[in-house]
Amino acid sequence: MSLQLYNTRTRAVEPFAPVRAPDVTMYVCGLTPSAEAHLGHARSFLFFDVLRRYLVHLGYRVTYVRNVTDIDDRSIATAQAEGVSFSAVVARHLASFNRSMDRLHVLEPDHEPHATAYIGQIVAMIGSLIDGGHAYVAADGVYYAVGSFACYGALSGRNTDELLIGARIAPGEDKRDPLDFALWKFAKAGEPAWASPWGAGRPGWHIECSAMSHALLGEPLDIHGGGFDLIFPHHENEIAQTEALYGGPMANMWVHGGLLLFDGKKMSKSLGNFEPLSDLLDRHDAQAIRLLFLQAGYRKPLNFTEPSIEGATSGLRRLQSAYDALRAAPAAGAAQSSARAVVESYERRFFVALDDDMNTSAAVAVLFDLTSEARALEDAGAGSLAAAFMHEALGLIGLDPSQRVHPNDDPHRILHADFVSRLSSMLGDVVRFNGAAASPEAAIAAVIKARNRARLAKDFRLADRLRIALSDVGVHLHDTKEGTTWTVVA
Repeated sequence: MSLQLYNTRTRAVEPFAPVRAPDVTMYVCGLTPSAEAHLGHARSFLFFDVLRRYLVHLGYRVTYVRNVTDIDDRSIATAQAEGVSFSAVVARHLASFNRSMDRLHVLEPDHEPHATAYIGQIVAMIGSLIDGGHAYVAADGVYYAVGSFACYGALSGRNTDELLIGARIAPGEDKRDPLDFALWKFAKAGEPAWASPWGAGRPGWHIECSAMSHALLGEPLDIHGGGFDLIFPHHENEIAQTEALYGGPMANMWVHGGLLLFDGKKMSKSLGNFEPLSDLLDRHDAQAIRLLFLQAGYRKPLNFTEPSIEGATSGLRRLQSAYDALRAAPAAGAAQSSARAVVESYERRFFVALDDDMNTSAAVAVLFDLTSEARALEDAGAGSLAAAFMHEALGLIGLDPSQRVHPNDDPHRILHADFVSRLSSMLGDVVRFNGAAASPEAAIAAVIKARNRARLAKDFRLADRLRIALSDVGVHLHDTKEGTTWTVVA
């Protein structure tokens, strides 16, 4: 069985077949850092992190783009209320978000484009839409003419007649049709603005993603992802812009994660049930939060409660204890063939579950089934074999069974005592550790050097393997203009 994914546009589970295999392009709508990130953000990005890890495991070279919407109404309003620049608001909340992603073991994207760095591409795209009759200049900005795109509503399954019910033109808007949406908003007093042929202003939300995905990945994308709440209007509008301009499809697979509820309700400051993600990570083991999400189907709504996270924490400890026992089991010669067959059956079931629309719930259940057989596998001499499988499987879903991190621990904790030997066992065929064996810092430096060489040679599969190996032992890389830095994360 090969990987199959649910495609929102076709409403069917389909075989995953990248256009230019083994290369895979994946664009996921990222954060709008106008406020602190919340648990709903974490759920979405955790899933796409697991999907990316599994694609790499399958042998694909993944180019993963997760954008930053760094200019919008909310960040401007926050900046004006605080008396600071919008970029200061974005920088503060984005830094907090990135720290939380590190703690959750979410790998950094290959590209993290900021919308304001693509103003030129956005303006060019809007100009082409106007020339093609898909957009028009109004008194307050430039609008996309929804009526010019015959397939509008195909992603969300809505037709324009349904959408018109309740649609309206807000005061101050000069659009021709209630369904039309802004591509460019003319500047208001005190707001940041950029030059354009139609007047100074700033881009609308939807055109930003169309421009960034086109510039970095082209069309069609193999996977375009995001949360369920982005299907309409954001992704619907992206399709209308991109396909009207470049032809279709914009993406072959549209993949969406389910909503997250907090104590049975949508998270909202007005309801008093909103808690910043960083605060939740201070109260709970980050790996337990990850496990909780993995135990639910990614497309299903998930209700986060204190009892549910307590249950996930207990489950995590059970997995960790079983792994410890299997790894420490004394060698008993060759494993009995029947015991080896049992481990292999768990392995087959685990990968069949992931191939079935990334059914992490079933995959995790396989690992819990294995823990129930841990003692029997030890007695049969298959402890090390079972431990090796658990390490591989848990690493694929972003968990490290050897870590023992509890709330309020220092996230920059001391590296494992066996850090270098574990890293060497994973990468000894491609990295020469030599004198680095006595120093975790030197071992990390050696891997970063090898990764830089791989990237220069455009061997992105090897570069991904090196980065994931470091992540699996608790080290996350940060690529900056000045070079690559690293942190040890919880």
